[in-house]
Amino acid sequence: MREIDLNADLGESWGAWTMGHDGEMFDIITSANIACGFHGGDPLVMHRTLSLAKQKGVGVGAHPGYMDLWGFGRRRFVDDDPDEIEKLLIYQIGAIQAMARAVGVPVTHFKAHGALANVTAVNAAVADATARAVLATDPNMLFLAMPGTEQERAAERAGLRIAREAFADRAYCADGTLAPRKQPGAVLEDAEEAAARMARMVIDGKVATLDGPEIALEFDTICVHGDNPHAVAMARAVRRALTDAGVRLCPMAG
Repeated sequence: MREIDLNADLGESWGAWTMGHDGEMFDIITSANIACGFHGGDPLVMHRTLSLAKQKGVGVGAHPGYMDLWGFGRRRFVDDDPDEIEKLLIYQIGAIQAMARAVGVPVTHFKAHGALANVTAVNAAVADATARAVLATDPNMLFLAMPGTEQERAAERAGLRIAREAFADRAYCADGTLAPRKQPGAVLEDAEEAAARMARMVIDGKVATLDGPEIALEFDTICVHGDNPHAVAMARAVRRALTDAGVRLCPMAG
């Protein structure tokens, strides 16, 4: 039986501002990527989200990004200086590790957020900086990477354990990267369409692209973005489609 993880980016509220559907998503997913305070999340939100993860038996990962609360981490605010990015990530990973220790849950994986994730997919120097940050904070963490990208190659160079990630609600380009959000069709809105596509990806190992032919895609975990307006319906549909296909869902870190 094929085993796979279903993850979501959660804990992204901040202060009086609420983002996502965390309570409902925790009943569906098997791993959570929790914001570390720079693009979303604050100490109270982090503690509450980690406590929910512990209660629901959901795996926990650090989800750091650029310092961009205003733009939700989807804008680049540094000049891609690898040394600066490395320290920026160490700071955020350390914050979530300390809060997780207080709650009593381990932080078992790392996933770059938003614009930073897009940069690390194509920029080897920045991808290497993210891998060094993981090595500095916990070399045993799983490193989430889009297959075939600089993220994956950086993790391999660093000797990190890798969890290759596919996206249920995002369209792909022919080079294996995610289509830019502003491109028509880049974000999938129909839950049943996304679920059927995901089940086929698991069974056949292929995905259609917006700008070319189908491409092969190997992956260990599937992301449904928690800030998508259709996140809960999509996550439920994807989970149902996978279990109907005989797939066992379990946290990526075991």
